Amino acid sequence: MHRRDFLRLSALSAAALGSVRAGAQAPAAADARIDEIAALITSKMAQYRVPGVGFGLLENGQLSLRGFGVTCVDDPQAVTADTLFTIASISKTITATAVMRLVEEERVDLRAPVRTYLPDFRVLDDEASRTVSLWHLLTHTPGWEGQLATEDRGTETLAHFASLTMPTLPQLARPGEVWSYNNAGFALTGRIIEAVTGRSIHDALRELVFAPLGLSRTFTRMTDAITYRLSLGHRDRDGRTEVIRPWQTTSSTTAGGVMTSVADLMRYARFHLGDGTTAGGLQYVSRARLDLMKAPQLRKNSTTDDMGLGWHLRPVGGVVTVAHGGTLNGHCLLLQLVPSRQLAFALLTNHQDGWRLVQDVEREILRRFAGASLTPGQAVGHRGVNEAVTGHAQALTVQPKLDEYLGVYRRPPLGTVEVRPRGDRLVVTGVNQPDAQLVFYGPDVAYALDGSYLGTPYEFVRAADGRVRWIRLNGRIARKEA
Repeated sequence: MHRRDFLRLSALSAAALGSVRAGAQAPAAADARIDEIAALITSKMAQYRVPGVGFGLLENGQLSLRGFGVTCVDDPQAVTADTLFTIASISKTITATAVMRLVEEERVDLRAPVRTYLPDFRVLDDEASRTVSLWHLLTHTPGWEGQLATEDRGTETLAHFASLTMPTLPQLARPGEVWSYNNAGFALTGRIIEAVTGRSIHDALRELVFAPLGLSRTFTRMTDAITYRLSLGHRDRDGRTEVIRPWQTTSSTTAGGVMTSVADLMRYARFHLGDGTTAGGLQYVSRARLDLMKAPQLRKNSTTDDMGLGWHLRPVGGVVTVAHGGTLNGHCLLLQLVPSRQLAFALLTNHQDGWRLVQDVEREILRRFAGASLTPGQAVGHRGVNEAVTGHAQALTVQPKLDEYLGVYRRPPLGTVEVRPRGDRLVVTGVNQPDAQLVFYGPDVAYALDGSYLGTPYEFVRAADGRVRWIRLNGRIARKEA
């Protein structure tokens, strides 16, 4: 698609596509703020060449839903509140919600070892095999490599992954020792759900989450989703915006395989801001268990972010935000709650650079609706979608000595990461990423000075003895060779 045509399509505004509001009429000031956010979204779509955006915002019970642009540049259909987007890793919060429903029914215990439910479970390390629990899986702390794909074997996908892939994994850290974004742990969680319920993961999620919460346009099977208006992912190449082909999804349903609309996603957000009852009055989970999902379980080492059960927690200007992002097949997305302000919003984009729009609009929403901004130099952790810290952080005037950071860091079975000096800077290479030159903006935290992800953060994590033992890039750790 040429830039001229792209700009024409992205100029389709919320006014043209319509806005849906639920509940009483919002105050004029609130409407004005939402209109200003809508204008910002339209502007950022043009800046970053994002074809389509779904947007929802809930404040004190007042809901606004808007669609912008188109689902596909080759066959333009207007994005509406009911358009389906793959929501990628936001799916992990749905998985955690399903687990909490099983906890409510006393069918699982968060602290029980995985072997309680999967007796044959094992990884390479015997102690980890015996001790790793659902809690470790939901907090991204099982200690093994997490960026692993599940081979599509139909209804046997998760069983195959648990029985044949997991036994090959070595530990990068002891369970609970280091936070490291972990798709594999959520795939394993899906297998536990199957074992406990006796249902395929597709049927289990529908019965445990989608149906009780009234999510009528939320699916895990493409055969269901394809019968509705569906967003396709895009990228830019040679000055053109193009559809990413072939269509790619993940067979790891519980790590990133849910497709939904912004209307359903905001219905889901409303539930998580509530007291554990559904819109129909069902006590789905207790208020205490729902709150536990949004309570800090551990600190993401080297950052100011915490991890909840499935949710990522971040202090922003005196309020705590509860969020999860997603990145898959040219879609970049974010769902965020601010419980203390009874605020929630979702941003769904269909371009691989949509994370830039998500970040810019997220920060403006927090400023306008919660009066909250990141503090200068605040060290933030990965939440499932890319971020650049250069909007609030600057390089330290005096950079630390580099020697203790240098070395080879391993991520079996994916490969190695090398950290070497280049003048007075560090350069990181390896594991399917371009070279990135780093500059430190705080103790043990740095960001990229160049490359495709300019400004994105890297963290170095120390062991209990104070030595640098891990590097974390894009949320995933690699362990330093002795």
